[in-house]
Amino acid sequence: MIGFPPDVAPVVVVLCEHLGERPGHLDPLSCRLELRYTDAAGLPDAIVGAHVLFLWDFFSTAVEQVWERCTDLQWIHIAAAGIDTLLFPELVSSDVVVTNARGTFDRPIAEFVLASVLAHAKLVHESHDLQRRHQWHHRETRGVAGACVLVVGTGAIGRQIARLLAAAGLRVRGAGRSPRDADPDFSKLVPSADLPDEVGWADYVVNATPLTDATRGLFDAAVFAAMKPTAHFINVGRGASVVEPDLLAALTSRSIDGASLDVFGTEPLPADSPLWDAPGLVVSPHMSGDIVGWRDTLARQFVDNAERWLVGQPLVNVVDKALGYVTAAS
Repeated sequence: MIGFPPDVAPVVVVLCEHLGERPGHLDPLSCRLELRYTDAAGLPDAIVGAHVLFLWDFFSTAVEQVWERCTDLQWIHIAAAGIDTLLFPELVSSDVVVTNARGTFDRPIAEFVLASVLAHAKLVHESHDLQRRHQWHHRETRGVAGACVLVVGTGAIGRQIARLLAAAGLRVRGAGRSPRDADPDFSKLVPSADLPDEVGWADYVVNATPLTDATRGLFDAAVFAAMKPTAHFINVGRGASVVEPDLLAALTSRSIDGASLDVFGTEPLPADSPLWDAPGLVVSPHMSGDIVGWRDTLARQFVDNAERWLVGQPLVNVVDKALGYVTAAS
């Protein structure tokens, strides 16, 4: 901890969606920090004089509204991998450090993607529908060994996806900002800016990108038209990366075989959204990374980083605010 007298406890504000849903495991910090728990309604008062803000309510957009009161703020930690709901121009240009929950969700999301691939290849959802209708209908399924996967997004989550799918026998390429022919996790990296030229190779296309200006609306009609008619699209990134009417049109016309979506432009997905009934589409409610105990892991991750902050050590998972994500060197 730098710049605090010994008799002064730094102030940490913990923003909760509901005050009755506070994170656990913060007790070890209570003797060294002043912890203020609040919801969005109480944030304007709680943030005054605060040095650290822990966004336990990781979908909140309340920080921008109280920014003028954040005069002492040094560090914001968000309990999520994606930080698109947090970044706004004044924060980006400030000296306030932002960290995120990178690493917590990598393996669970990769398992979700593998499950989506297997469920599609083995007709699991179709079998479930037939069972509900009491219909015995023998079919042939596809093997996944040797199938081609393009993972768009080569950060920690994308790389974990690549490693797990490769272990299951799939051929994996990555798409990102820096194409190259050799990579430890991908057989090849292709430019994400040229997706219409690259997706035709893949049997499965996976979006694992953060939401930035470069990825907003990345998956559009041109990308879906370039996919194989047997291709399956999986989105575990952000809903706004997909032009949903274009995806709906591709599914309805059967120009692609199906999709598994865990994220949507509007969440919860409205009950009257046509996506619910789109042919070949599987909906899950933004839960791909949420395994049993995930909240405990998130709370402990903040405690570990707070311990580092208190003794002046470098924080873990520092976000490059201009890029909108944690770089490999952070």
